[in-house]
Amino acid sequence: MPLEIERKFLVLDDSYKNLATSSSHIKQGYIYSGKGKTIRVRIRDERGYLTIKGPSDKAGLCRYEWEKEVDLHDAEELMRLCEPGIIDKTRYIIPSGKHTFEVDEFFGENQGLVMAEVELVSEEEPFEKPPFIGKEVTGDRRYYNSHLRENPYSRWKKNDE
Repeated sequence: MPLEIERKFLVLDDSYKNLATSSSHIKQGYIYSGKGKTIRVRIRDERGYLTIKGPSDKAGLCRYEWEKEVDLHDAEELMRLCEPGIIDKTRYIIPSGKHTFEVDEFFGENQGLVMAEVELVSEEEPFEKPPFIGKEVTGDRRYYNSHLRENPYSRWKKNDE
């Protein structure tokens, strides 16, 4: 069973942009999001994807993930079936030691939120943190994209962060 093991962090500043080797525009919606499970449609630049994720473990580090590329036209059609609220972001790819960080800069109602994540082979795997990495938010469900769809960052009270 394919597992996704990742850690998430808030980003301190925009220095990641100078370290990025590439970037892409992402729009994603959720056909279903509930009880920790999601069915997501994503359009990344000119490519479509369908992803199914299972619930996270208690620490929020590990979860089942299945993803397949789908025809762009099919992905656009599936977006029409999504629950209200589309996630709109630019993803930057930043190498750091033996790992790659993905930094997401959000737009729309999530404007102002910038998060980084790193995928690991195991929960204990060490990794090198780039200087722009701030507070860890792994396991904090408020920072899950499916939650941001329903409860956008712009609606959070500043003391809720």
